[in-house]
Amino acid sequence: MTKGQILKYDFTKGDLRLYDANGKEIYRETSNGYWHKQEYDSNGKVIYFEDLHGSWQKREYDTNGNQTYFEDSQGSWIKREYDTNGNEIYLETSNGSWQKREYDSNHNHNEIYYENSHGFVRHTIC
Repeated sequence: MTKGQILKYDFTKGDLRLYDANGKEIYRETSNGYWHKQEYDSNGKVIYFEDLHGSWQKREYDTNGNQTYFEDSQGSWIKREYDTNGNEIYLETSNGSWQKREYDSNHNHNEIYYENSHGFVRHTIC
């Protein structure tokens, strides 16, 4: 039973939408029965999503708001790491691929090194 059915919601008024205390939509249901729900972290970023079809996504973030982990109901996942300037320095996926990056020390986000799981390596001189 959906929330709309429990509440005996009148869908002629539009979609049923529920919000958290911060005004973020946490649940939506349409007149055709489709629904999805989501949860947020304390910074307002979506950390969980689920829908009628059983599909779901989970996300994690570091203290700077960079996404560090993603996983879904299909079994896919992505892990990320960042340096102190917010540059992505490592990425790994559930299919076994990965990539590493290094950036210059001048805080201007210039990539100086790149390597991936396919054997590609690039050095850039700044």
